[in-house]
Amino acid sequence: MLPGSIQISGETLSGAEIRDICESLRENSVRLLSLRGCQLSERDFGHVCRGVAESRSLAQLNLNLGIVSNINRVKQLAEALKTNRSVQSLFLHGSPLTDAGLALLNPALSIHPSLVALDLGDCMLGDEGINLICGLLPPDGAKSGLKELTLSANLGVTSKGWGRLAIAVAHSSQLRVLNLDYNPLGDQVAGMLAVAVASSRTLEVLDLEGTGLTNQSAQTLLDMVENYPTALRTLILAENNISPELQQQISDLLSEGEEEEETEAREVTAREKNPWICQNKSSSQMVLMTSGLGDSLLAETEM
Repeated sequence: MLPGSIQISGETLSGAEIRDICESLRENSVRLLSLRGCQLSERDFGHVCRGVAESRSLAQLNLNLGIVSNINRVKQLAEALKTNRSVQSLFLHGSPLTDAGLALLNPALSIHPSLVALDLGDCMLGDEGINLICGLLPPDGAKSGLKELTLSANLGVTSKGWGRLAIAVAHSSQLRVLNLDYNPLGDQVAGMLAVAVASSRTLEVLDLEGTGLTNQSAQTLLDMVENYPTALRTLILAENNISPELQQQISDLLSEGEEEEETEAREVTAREKNPWICQNKSSSQMVLMTSGLGDSLLAETEM
């Protein structure tokens, strides 16, 4: 039987329900566990963490909206992740981690062999927390790292912290999705991010909704998209002080790039099916950037 999912939102969980969840985890019959906004005792949270540690099937763990509510729970989750080898996506959106909590969790995150998607939105992080996260975005070729990262609404991060993240993104060999919505970034940080996007070979989605940007930022981003080869396919700029005309220009350019890549992909497929098709020198040197994220790990559950 294929592993299934357990998804519960906003409920107070009984001891019997916790026992059923833990049994399913130990039996490796759960691929997705979501306890979004639920209430459970300290003892029961410990039981769930031990179940997570033992599970070999669990791929997504959603503890959004205050489940990891204190340092003791952070420690228990960290211990579970040190043992677990299967979790690919971890959602902690809306948890009061702070930099101190992330420092306790970070060693487990940095050595986890499967983790590729992490949501730390609205976790009360500051610059020290961002420095730790940058360690999960290793330089090109160093080791595996995150492919999808959400840092929405962490209002304690300064421009120095975002600048550090921009440098890490520029040199990350794998990051495909970066959500920074509802942070007060401003035009200066947006300029740093534009340089990071132009340098990255993999970043396909950048969410800058509600980040205090103006037409100055939009023009910089437009110039980047227009003049530099980039993997970027989706740039979200809603709820900023940016003219509709500039937003449309950026959207049109990104759409053009995606259409060109689809054409190139079809040509490559045709050559693979018929190896007798001749390739001229320029086409044989072409680098193909695949478009589309497929099934985004972070998109499979709601916050």
